[in-house]
Amino acid sequence: MKQKNMELSKIIGTIEKHPRGFGFVRQEEGADIFIAPDNMGGAMNGDIVEADLLPPYLWTKSKEGIVTRVLERKTTEVVGTFQKNKKYGFVVPDDKKACDDIFIKRDFFRNAQNGDKVVAKITKYPEGRFGAEGKITEVIAHRGQPGSAVLSMIRARGLFETFPSRANAEAKARSKEVITEEELAKRLDLRGQKIFTIDGPTAKDLDDAVSVSILDNGNYLLGVHIADVSHFVAEDGPLDKEALKRGTSVYLLNRVIPMLPKALSNGICSLNPDEDRLTLSCIMEIDHDGQVVNHTIEESVIRSCARMVYDDVSDILENEDPVLIEKYSGIYEDIKIMGQLAAVLRHKRKQQGSLDFDIDEAEIELDEEERPVAVELAERRTANRLIEEFMLAANETVAEHFFWMNYPFVYRVHEKPDTEKMMDLKVYLSNFGIKLKGNPDNIHSRTLADIIAQIEDQPYEGIVNRVMLRTMKKAYYSTECDGHFGLAFRYYCHFTSPIRRYPDLIIHRIIKESITGRMTEQKLEKYRADAVNAAEISSQTERQAQELERDVEKMKKAEFMLSFIGEEFEGIVSGVTDFGVYVELPNTIEGMSFARDLRRPYQLGEKVRIRVMDARPWERQIDFMIIED
Repeated sequence: MKQKNMELSKIIGTIEKHPRGFGFVRQEEGADIFIAPDNMGGAMNGDIVEADLLPPYLWTKSKEGIVTRVLERKTTEVVGTFQKNKKYGFVVPDDKKACDDIFIKRDFFRNAQNGDKVVAKITKYPEGRFGAEGKITEVIAHRGQPGSAVLSMIRARGLFETFPSRANAEAKARSKEVITEEELAKRLDLRGQKIFTIDGPTAKDLDDAVSVSILDNGNYLLGVHIADVSHFVAEDGPLDKEALKRGTSVYLLNRVIPMLPKALSNGICSLNPDEDRLTLSCIMEIDHDGQVVNHTIEESVIRSCARMVYDDVSDILENEDPVLIEKYSGIYEDIKIMGQLAAVLRHKRKQQGSLDFDIDEAEIELDEEERPVAVELAERRTANRLIEEFMLAANETVAEHFFWMNYPFVYRVHEKPDTEKMMDLKVYLSNFGIKLKGNPDNIHSRTLADIIAQIEDQPYEGIVNRVMLRTMKKAYYSTECDGHFGLAFRYYCHFTSPIRRYPDLIIHRIIKESITGRMTEQKLEKYRADAVNAAEISSQTERQAQELERDVEKMKKAEFMLSFIGEEFEGIVSGVTDFGVYVELPNTIEGMSFARDLRRPYQLGEKVRIRVMDARPWERQIDFMIIED
């Protein structure tokens, strides 16, 4: 019996450390186990460990343990700041959870200077009272170099702006290819049609173009023409393998970590005006109820007649700008028809229960030194919404087409929210006098869409939208077509951005093999395996990209607020916790007012006045103090 109890006390899990040295063993099942700094047993953040439970009389609040063995080391290198002395140095990790400084002998400095951002490879792990040792393998950025913090954040996640030599060589070779007449003859020739792109003013990877007309029966004919990237990226080649590894492009304010080299993404694959470009076109006949009544998906060739930007198209549709109407007189009527069709599609989506959370997003302006000089609300105007509607229509149409063909495919899936989160939301909404109807076990998106409509233009609209969004599960990629709850779509995939998303690239291959009649049983078997792999990797890389984009934005917002310490602003309570209250300013910057400084409780959505007390960019933290009467 004694032996059995000893076995039960063994704990296996992952160490998650705190900057102050203590940590927890996170188990797949069961409660987390607190580990004091002296009981770490040489474990580093992220390691898989075996631990023993301490006797209950030694516990402070929760279960406590001691690490007895490190089963698997998860950290092989550390990104951080080099602190140099004459005979030795230390790399202080940027990741505060990594809280183990790496000792560097003089022979392993590799010309790094004090304050440089570096990569240190671990050569000796912590043992007893001795810490980890390593050697510098890379200098990411020199002290004071613009953007050094962002560069180190990129490198810490194993991401690189540059590409391996073999992938680069392939991209350069393919970018110089001449499109042959033989290739053009195999495709639907749309070069005589009025097709154009609508993007942001600084975009260089133009991967989607649109066209529209009115048919004799009064229906709309919408063309969504997507760059045929798969034509230039050889399947299973060096470039394809690197694109799969990256999974997605990552957008970090003024810099991009691309999925594909610029030689392709900004060159032969970009749908630049007045140039022949290979595309994959989804052409849809849409009635006045927004229903796609007929469609074709074809290999095509286009010649964009204009490179439009969102603001110009929005000014035409919103303001009837006479200068712009004259400038773009050749496509003015097309733009007007597009505006009408987008409104029809949007109305149909809303009727189905599609969720459109109106969440404010920040636009951060950086100077030449990459310092933030302005943080303002990003505009989401008519033209942005127009392109969104057209891309959604194409993605839904393509997904349904290939679902019924029963081909291997990569779908975009968004599951229903958990019952527990819906119960919490029901309680939260009741504070605003809003009743969440229906069964929380099987909530319909239309129920939530009705609430979004109900709170429109209310002072608490933004906060309620954000809380509702947090109750949603994260969307992911899957080979199963399980629908998209948020969009209220039964069928959905990502088809429209193969330059920057790998799922789009792999389904382009499947689509092309199908519509050209080249698909075989052998290829089907291969694509089944490839699709599973691509869905899994792309879901992971997407989460990683989102986390990095969010962290960089938080850091730049904190850096921006360094100039406003001591100043006062109006804000709204955006979060309430045991340790304090989060307050969001009108430009989306959020800070914490600590519980120790509060004399009364606060409610979500309550307007308050704050004073900026501190900002710590590297910790991505801003401290506010609510000014109480």
